[in-house]
Formats: sequence, C-alpha cells, structure tokens
Amino acid sequence: MHPLASKFQEVFGTPPDVIASAPGRVNLIGEHVDFLDGFVLPFAISDATTVAIAKNSSNKIRCASIQKKGAVSTIDCANIAPKSGEAWARYPIGVLWSLGIDTGLDILVDGQVPLGAGLSSSAALECAVATAINELFNLGLTLPELARAAQRAENIYVGMPCGIMDQSVSLMATEGNALLLDTRDLSIEQIPFNIAPLGLELLVIDTQVHHALVDGGYAERRASCEKAIADLDITSLRDISISEFVARKPELDEKTYLRAFHGVTEMQRVLDAVTLLKAGDFVGFGEIVTAAHISLRDYYTVSCPELNLAVDTALKFGALGSRMIGGGFGGSAIALIKAKDSDLIKNEIKSGFMKARFKSPRFFSALPSAGARIIN
Repeated sequence: MHPLASKFQEVFGTPPDVIASAPGRVNLIGEHVDFLDGFVLPFAISDATTVAIAKNSSNKIRCASIQKKGAVSTIDCANIAPKSGEAWARYPIGVLWSLGIDTGLDILVDGQVPLGAGLSSSAALECAVATAINELFNLGLTLPELARAAQRAENIYVGMPCGIMDQSVSLMATEGNALLLDTRDLSIEQIPFNIAPLGLELLVIDTQVHHALVDGGYAERRASCEKAIADLDITSLRDISISEFVARKPELDEKTYLRAFHGVTEMQRVLDAVTLLKAGDFVGFGEIVTAAHISLRDYYTVSCPELNLAVDTALKFGALGSRMIGGGFGGSAIALIKAKDSDLIKNEIKSGFMKARFKSPRFFSALPSAGARIIN
C-alpha cells in the first residue's frame, strides 16, 4: 500500500480511489514570457506533490494536507466560487471548479516541492489534482487541456495571473530532457540536458526568502507588458523584433519599455540557448543564462539582494552561468557549475550570506525528471 493511502484512511476513514503525483520545475531560460506567447525551456525536478482522492457521499469537498498535520478544510459544493475556501485549499478546489467537478470528494495532499522557493509548488499541486481527477472521472482530457484547466484554476480561482509554463512542464516533462515549450500553441520539443557525464551540475540555491506572488508584484509586471502590447498596437511581444521594439521606444513610458524589453529579449535568448545546447556549447549557454539574470535584475526588476549575492558569488567562483528563477522577489537561483567546484561554490555562498546577515541558504542538485503520473 502506498504510504499516502494509509494516511488517507487515517484522515478520512476510507481508502482513496486514485493517487497521482506531479513535479515542481526549474526553468533554465525563458522567465516571465509564458503569458506573452513566448518560448520557455524548463524541466521537471524530482521533488513532487502527491495527492490521494476519493469520492464521498456528501456534497462537500474535504481537503487535508500532510504538511498541515492532516487538518481538514471543508467547503460545500454549492459554495464553490473563485477565491472561496481556505487559501491553501483554493489550488486543488480551483482545479475541480475549472474541470466542472461538483460532487463530494476527499483530497489528501503531500507536498514535497519546497514552498516559496521558485520551484512551482502551486503548479505541482494543481497538476497532481488534475491528473487524478482526469483518471477518476474518465474525462479523457489531453495533457495540454489539463494544463489549461490548471492554469485557469490559478488565474481565476486563486487570483494569480500566471502563465502556462509551470503547468505544462509539470504534466509533459520527460526524464533527462528540458522541455522547449511554445506557449502560444503548447507544442513541445524535448531538448536533451544530460550534463552529469560532462562533469557539470545544475545547482539550485534556495535563498529561503519566501515570496508571495499573489501580493501584486507579478501581476503589476504582467500588466506593464500588456500595456506595451496595447500601446504598440501589436498582437504579442513575440511578434516584434528586438530592433523594431527598440526603434519604437518613444511610444512607451520608461517603466513599460524596460519591462517589455526583458520580454522581447528573453524570448530570443530561449531560442539562442536551444541552439547552443543542441551544439553542446555549455559555455555559451551559461553566458545566456547570466544575461537573463541581468535582464530580470535591471529591466524587469524582480530580483532581490539575496538572489543577486547568490548569482554573483557563483559566477565569481567558476559557474558557467547563473540566474534567479521563478516569479522573483525571493525564491531560488540556479547555477550551471563544474561538479568539482560544487563544495567551493556552496561554501562561498554560505559565507557571503552569513556576512550579509541573510538567512542561511539551502542547496540541491536538479536532474530532469518525468512529469505527472498515476500511481495506482
């Protein structure tokens, strides 16, 4: 019996009907462009959220979490509406709402993706629930359809205007590959990212500065990019070249220009990065990763002192490239490093954080893993 099945029986008194899991993600390149029809290059990590679900005979949705000591959050099916229910439970309930499920269910969550670390714990939860519900109710939805449903749950039910990247990679990733995703049509290409035999490692540096993206910083920057699209009278920032965008700078206010400039240049960085990876040029790839951090720091302004210190220190001590990842304002950075330099770089970052009186960071290595799956 799966450990979560026995815990489910403890909490709800019956066995689950289905168990599913979905992973968090690391985004190699392509930050804050998944709501702009852009290209992104994430991969799924081994840390995942697992959910156990069963139908119940009531007209209530009951949600519990291992991380919340099994405390049960309950909402009547008749009361399900955007932004209703306990804050953490809105993610699974929102998926039910998005999929049109309004029958009684018991849901137990075991979230093993670090919260607030920029590794998309929210999408992992949404996609685990979507995968389980698709199986339990024989909905027959495709992975892109499930991704759209999970994104709709977060956008409308939770109230977080995220793009489609996190849900897509959590559902569609394959082991050993990064996922080149066209967020306009959700077409994908698996890009090999097998770096261990080359003596390389992707180090994730969790600053332990936990962000809360629903507070408006993310939404405000997305609004700036949408304002640029409206002011320039174009369909998408994807549909304008860098040179044309720069030439039309006088049509935009300074803040709008800088934030949209990140979007336009970041899309090109993704395509350039894929070309370099296919050629095995990890030095060039690392340089593009670092360029993305500079853009996020200086133009999109979503970095923070802890992230900047982690990136600068990693680069100083030999990283091929480094940048912040995720929504920003905290969370994690990545560094593409030589495996032999791992201990040195970790120690130097720890020392730098201590001198700056920052909270001690956490580290782990990320390997491209498989996407969501049914466990039983």
